[in-house]
Amino acid sequence: MKELNNELEQRFLRLVDANQRAIYKVCLAYATDDETISDLYQEVVLNLWRAFPRFRGESKPSTWVYRIAVNTCISWMRSSQSRPQTVPFTLSMADLFADEQERENLTELYRLINRLGKLERALILLWLDERTYEEIAEILDISVSNVGVRINRIKAKLKSMSINQ
Repeated sequence: MKELNNELEQRFLRLVDANQRAIYKVCLAYATDDETISDLYQEVVLNLWRAFPRFRGESKPSTWVYRIAVNTCISWMRSSQSRPQTVPFTLSMADLFADEQERENLTELYRLINRLGKLERALILLWLDERTYEEIAEILDISVSNVGVRINRIKAKLKSMSINQ
């Protein structure tokens, strides 16, 4: 039994490691300060751990991770309850993106993304992470054609927001 748990833990750790940038970017789209992003990241990883034994592999692992991350972030935003005290888990943009110009560009982009609605954030985030329209539709439970229309509108909205600053 102990070997089984250790194997499960190792598979889970590899999954989180392979998707840590994607998880961080989802959290970044729903939070603005480092502490909240860190708390949200930790919450996503906890929800992934809770759900991991039930992952059946019917979708790609990265699609499954995105779905849980987006749903966790949306639920987090809706929640007005006090949250339990957590152990700090620090992860900064500098840990994931070495190039300073890339960090500045991402910070600006995510500042604009934070001004979008919940579904718009999720859509553009998945698109930026080069997910197919089919994957995005599956993760967000909307039609593929709806994905394309909404992404085009969001891109125009972001462009307009950046020009009007």
